[in-house]
Amino acid sequence: MAERSTAAVDVADNSGDEPLTAETDQSTADGVANNRERDTDSDEAQGSPTSEDSGKASPPELHSGHKLARRYRLEECVTRLDGFSSWRAVDEKLRRAVGVHILPSDHVRARSVLAAARSSALLGDPRFVQVLDAVEDNDLVYVVHEWLPDATELTALLASGPLEVYDAYQMVSQVASAMAAAHREGLAHLRLSPTAVLRTSTGQWRIRGLAVNAALRGISSDSPQRTDTEAIGALLYAALTQRWPYESDAHGLAGLPKDIGLIPPDQVRAGVHRGLSELAMRALVNDGATASRHESPCTTPEELVKAISEMPRIRPPEPTYTAPPTYQRTAYQQGAYGRPAPHPGVTQPVPSPPPPLQSRTGRALKWSVSALLIAALGLGSWQLADALMERGGKADDQNQTQTVDGDNDKSQKKPVSRPIPIAGGHDFDPFGSDGSEYPEDVSKAYDGDPATYWQTSHYASADFGRLKQGVGIVIDLGKVQQVGKVAVSFGGDTSVELQAGGDTDSEPQSFGGYTKVADGSGTTVELKPGEALRSRYLLVWLTELPLTDGQFRGRVTDVKVTS
Repeated sequence: MAERSTAAVDVADNSGDEPLTAETDQSTADGVANNRERDTDSDEAQGSPTSEDSGKASPPELHSGHKLARRYRLEECVTRLDGFSSWRAVDEKLRRAVGVHILPSDHVRARSVLAAARSSALLGDPRFVQVLDAVEDNDLVYVVHEWLPDATELTALLASGPLEVYDAYQMVSQVASAMAAAHREGLAHLRLSPTAVLRTSTGQWRIRGLAVNAALRGISSDSPQRTDTEAIGALLYAALTQRWPYESDAHGLAGLPKDIGLIPPDQVRAGVHRGLSELAMRALVNDGATASRHESPCTTPEELVKAISEMPRIRPPEPTYTAPPTYQRTAYQQGAYGRPAPHPGVTQPVPSPPPPLQSRTGRALKWSVSALLIAALGLGSWQLADALMERGGKADDQNQTQTVDGDNDKSQKKPVSRPIPIAGGHDFDPFGSDGSEYPEDVSKAYDGDPATYWQTSHYASADFGRLKQGVGIVIDLGKVQQVGKVAVSFGGDTSVELQAGGDTDSEPQSFGGYTKVADGSGTTVELKPGEALRSRYLLVWLTELPLTDGQFRGRVTDVKVTS
């Protein structure tokens, strides 16, 4: 299994899941496992367990300090359950923390765990906790995966109350999009719960245990897409209400009151966003029930992603401004440097201002200053009168000179730049997997409204997660024209290049058909070609993305072209 250089993440997601269809085993967790990424597996699991319990094998006898493959040093056991154990370990070769699931090679589910781990590793989606290694070594089978020290489980986030509307929207958007991508590759989770969803310090949401956690427990489902979609609905319901959408308590959350059925989140807690409340019901409700506005239920993650895209965009809250502390002058600036410190309770005498100039010397000084001012005023008046007389004799010559100079200025004026209307545009993603990024929003980049924008997909880093060279927008000017400047406004500090398609009416069909003419970076960038440029098609090419709303993505809010 090829190693990945991504930094750390968790151990087994063994914490309890509310039953969506059936129950699975209870766990016995080690008392030492008290960190926030630990699972307790104290409740029930999603999906339906297989009938393999009779083939359970005893967990291997391992201890802290034991090494696997002379590389992975076990540090702390966080779960022992059903013949397997999960550990926090250290990869001594790469000097990083990792998580390890271990079970005997003769365990009834050893083959399925290896297959699930290898399939998950091949997905390579950064929205999932990555499987780093899957090995069968003598009498042991073990799966090594990331450990994220900066990530927080959704369970811990909900302990202090429901999520803010924007955070809940980001969570369901990112989780649904990730699971839709996984199902397109034939992979299901089947154990999506608040302990399987993590928020990193940058605000990105990640999912752990794809396929592997279900394989470890022998969980399967006849309708995996429906199972995962219902689980996403339960996550959104919990994020909006801080309640689990079933009668039994789970994941540290109280269930709904008995005998009232499944009620919408906005009836559980006041102030819940109506659109998100209906979205949760569409993901949860099925088998004859309807959502609050009678839309059809979402039965797959793909349908859920489509429903989210049709909602009005929920914008992040405005940042709160904190007034800076009052500037305190130093003792030296206050004139107190070198003075003895005042004693408590003792009134300090206030120094009186110096007396005005009432002495003989003071009066003489005032008269001297007055005389100098009078002399200066007289001299200035005389010089002003002399200058006016000289100017009167040369008025005719000056008028003639000014007229000639004015004519020269007019003849040397440069042509005035004018705005060039944009006839159309489209997204340009030649290095992407599907060749497209939000094509329906491209017109918002040049509609003259700074509140609207076109944006890219989100990535794990500013350089597009090292997945591609860049992405951009092709601007069509309607005909070949002289281009003097292109001003682009972004939602964050962005690096950009201006590429031209040449002096022709034919649009280039590949990235190689464009030529770089200018570049820059910032939130408002003026791209001026170094030489005269005539072109019809211009490519605004983003090469480095800003951190926007907790994720790396580019936003183009305005594009203006002038001659």
